[in-house]
Amino acid sequence: MQQAADIALTRFPTYKTAIRKGLFWRYLEPNNRPGPFVKEDIRNFCMPMPFKAGNRYLLRLYYHDCRISLEAHHCLGDGTGGMCVLQTITAVYLRLLGHSISNGYFVLDINKAPDPEELEDAYMRYANAKVCPARPGEKTYRVRGTREPFYTFNVIDGILSVQEVKKVADTYHATITEYLNAVLLYALLQKQLSEWHLKLRPVKIAMPVNLRRFFPSKTLRNFITMVYPAIDPRLGEYTFEEIVNQVHNYMRYYINGKFLKGDITTNASTQRNPFIRVVPLFIKDFVVRQFYTRVQDKNSSAGLTNMGALKVPEDMKPYIDRFDIYMGQPFSSRTNCAIVSFEDVLTINFASSIMETDVERFFFRKLVKDGIHVTIESNRESLQES
Repeated sequence: MQQAADIALTRFPTYKTAIRKGLFWRYLEPNNRPGPFVKEDIRNFCMPMPFKAGNRYLLRLYYHDCRISLEAHHCLGDGTGGMCVLQTITAVYLRLLGHSISNGYFVLDINKAPDPEELEDAYMRYANAKVCPARPGEKTYRVRGTREPFYTFNVIDGILSVQEVKKVADTYHATITEYLNAVLLYALLQKQLSEWHLKLRPVKIAMPVNLRRFFPSKTLRNFITMVYPAIDPRLGEYTFEEIVNQVHNYMRYYINGKFLKGDITTNASTQRNPFIRVVPLFIKDFVVRQFYTRVQDKNSSAGLTNMGALKVPEDMKPYIDRFDIYMGQPFSSRTNCAIVSFEDVLTINFASSIMETDVERFFFRKLVKDGIHVTIESNRESLQES
């Protein structure tokens, strides 16, 4: 594994970097120090990543039995870039064991120089809308829970059949993504209704959208934006069918090139602002931290990302059982959800830093009620015992 990592990472200059602090901005510079070093996996993974630790590398590689794990700081790239790194390292590892593995899909050719487009900031290429749409700012329902000790990362994995989930989603006239978004909104509504509250609040999901689907780019850097499917229980009681229909219509209306280009332009406007560019970094850090804790983190009830159906070269398929994806340690007492599928195996990975598992229980109970078989795995001792 260490040999495979050393060989493959030379193909990814944006990941073989260290972060530095300038007067006005942080920036990435090439990192030629030894590493990153492959280590045995730990129970509470996805820990905070100090910039000066691990020879300043912003990624970690772990192994456990037949499991290979990659953790990467979000400043390096999004899920697409990280999946290219993970699959390419895995392909090189299998080749070192004597297997013949082709290039293709997320497995890149390690003997080719990186395409210049892989290194570009694609936001700036497409941030050319004539208006910057306002961001939604209403306070939403937030899950309240008992915080675990620092460096505790609780995960609950649900393993399902893609065909089973698709069959159920079809009965609601929805895609798998729309259906699972609706199930999470339903679970959050049930959680809110089960608590004592002075007043109800909207439940909202922060969902990343891969912009490469709409704007051609080979970039391995971040190229996503957020959409926020929501349900407002103050308008009345929603049936599950109504939730699915609302999510379906929201996706159709907002996830298109025109709206997304406006959102890109809003993102880029901050970076282009000449006044903000000359503000010292320590002031930027303070303002961003306050904005996130007081505004951004209160703008959604949970996070959900869906990498969709992953493909690998045909000669690599026999060596892959499944993929898992985890969003990093949540800043607040919330749960984040990540979805990915490979062949007929669909995994739903919940991650949180609180003791309670109410949202996850409401979520998986709804799937079972709809006739979907679910296998649960977790690093929580209480779930393992039960």
